[in-house]
Amino acid sequence: MSERIVVDAYAWVEYLDGTTRGEKLRNLLEAGTDIYTSAVTLAEVVSKAARTGRDHETARAVIRGNSTIFEADEQLSYETGILHAEVRRTIKDFGLSDAYVLATARKLSARVLTGDPHFNGLKDVIMLSTTHD
Repeated sequence: MSERIVVDAYAWVEYLDGTTRGEKLRNLLEAGTDIYTSAVTLAEVVSKAARTGRDHETARAVIRGNSTIFEADEQLSYETGILHAEVRRTIKDFGLSDAYVLATARKLSARVLTGDPHFNGLKDVIMLSTTHD
């Protein structure tokens, strides 16, 4: 079985923008890694594209075509709420969408691919390079 990776919005935006930070995701996709995206992350990326005048339909199509969308059902939402409260004890501004990504990864026994500093130091996280293009 291939490694499982849950990609967060930060990593998808870097990939869609074609940055050097996004190359990590491209390499994982080319290697045939099992890629998942939380349905909440899809909403984040589509919103970002729409707000910045980019093609949100293409963003959706790229994510759907390159990953399995993991739906946020009642059980995952419950687990996310508990996880969010736990992480907020140490990372005060850890977002609910970040908690969905982390809960999804834990549910799938996967690692998270991100560049979001909120994930620094968390277990099973792959950080994108934070150097600027």
